[in-house]
Amino acid sequence: MGTEADPLRVAIIGSGPSGFYAAEQLQKQEDLVIQIDMFERLPTPFGLVRGGVAPDHPKIKSVTRIYDRIASQPNFRFYGNVTFGVDITHADLSAHYHQIIYATGAQTDRRLGIPGEDLPGSHAATEFVAWYNGHPDYRDLAFDLSQEVAVVVGNGNVAMDVARILGRTYEELRQTDIADYALEALRHSRVREIYLLGRRGPAQAAFTNPELKELGELAGADVVVAPEEVELGPLSREWLRTHADRTAEQNVQMLGQYADHTDFTRPRRVHMRFLVSPVEIIGKERVEAVRLVKNELYLRDDGTLRPRPTDNHEVLEAGLVFRSIGYKGVPLPGVPFDKHAGVIPNVDGRVIEPETGKPIPGEYVVGWIKRGPTGIIGTNKPDAQETVHTMLEDLARGHVLRPSAPRREAMERRLRERKPSYVTYDDWRIIDAIERKRGEAVGRPRVKFTDVEEMLTALVKQKKAPVPDVAL
Repeated sequence: MGTEADPLRVAIIGSGPSGFYAAEQLQKQEDLVIQIDMFERLPTPFGLVRGGVAPDHPKIKSVTRIYDRIASQPNFRFYGNVTFGVDITHADLSAHYHQIIYATGAQTDRRLGIPGEDLPGSHAATEFVAWYNGHPDYRDLAFDLSQEVAVVVGNGNVAMDVARILGRTYEELRQTDIADYALEALRHSRVREIYLLGRRGPAQAAFTNPELKELGELAGADVVVAPEEVELGPLSREWLRTHADRTAEQNVQMLGQYADHTDFTRPRRVHMRFLVSPVEIIGKERVEAVRLVKNELYLRDDGTLRPRPTDNHEVLEAGLVFRSIGYKGVPLPGVPFDKHAGVIPNVDGRVIEPETGKPIPGEYVVGWIKRGPTGIIGTNKPDAQETVHTMLEDLARGHVLRPSAPRREAMERRLRERKPSYVTYDDWRIIDAIERKRGEAVGRPRVKFTDVEEMLTALVKQKKAPVPDVAL
């Protein structure tokens, strides 16, 4: 196995960074012939790089050039517009592949678990992010941007993205690839006050230095920080000294500089709050306010600093709430799942039976669905390397699946029967070119398709009658 006559067949479910990094690591095995087939529910690849990275972060999105190189290798195939569990099943994979990698990420958000969380005007940050990024599943959502005050619960990078997009001017946003409908909605937004709520102190904030710096560079929004909320207590000062966390040190320094600002002249303001947690979302028909509790830090026996509520409460009037307190995965048909952790149970990337703890032959996991929603895009590279290392160990021991029809032709024949409208990587390149051409016409990087049928129709039209300057 692993020769031209008998190539190792590997299926990857999901086309985000972790899936591509796993494919790249497999391609580096020069002594093995490995055929890699990647399956994606949408016609478009790249997962959160396309649908999650903020539109005003084009440099981060440039990582897709690496993925494009990976997809260009002769033994790689992309099958988009294919839903696992519907168009191709777990049984199908077992019949066609020696090894399977699940790379589906963390697709849902964690809830606050407080009264009023389901009131109109209360949203998951994941929904808002997917909406303004043009994800087809979220394009029809509506957010009441006529409200003047918005609250973003969380202090990670996604929370910062949400606050920043709400604070951007129309002129700033139109230079990005934000979805057209979102651009128009945000153009008429009446949101003027944006509150970022962190349950821990400024030294424990999860956002990175560039995100914090960028918030202070908005053309139309000032950053407001209360000096008393960024003054470190004894526990935080000691924690910062012993942990020697350069990111945290710089965050605290920048927040102190923001706290020194008192001259606010821009039309919007981003208020950064710390050591506060929402305990209730108040409203009769929709969100009207958020009840907050003031927290204090305490030292746990394991040496970590944790927040705990005090008796001090306040009510913050607001019409919009976005929760951004973490993400979790969703179960896949026929695949074990840990509901509590929101991941596929595994050891070093090997999928295990929850009851016995024993590895399931030939099944592996990478990325957020493996380890939970931690790290940045680059974190997925060593994560994928670890999983591929275990795959190669298992291959050497013969611990692989024994497919009855391992030839790629057999799989494609079945796929054509089930989903004849599947999208290849060459098809994606056509879609990509059309989006860029549409953007060029209006002075933007691209104008995204946000509807799958519209995307497929444009693809068919272009393939039937290719012309250099097609405008669809």
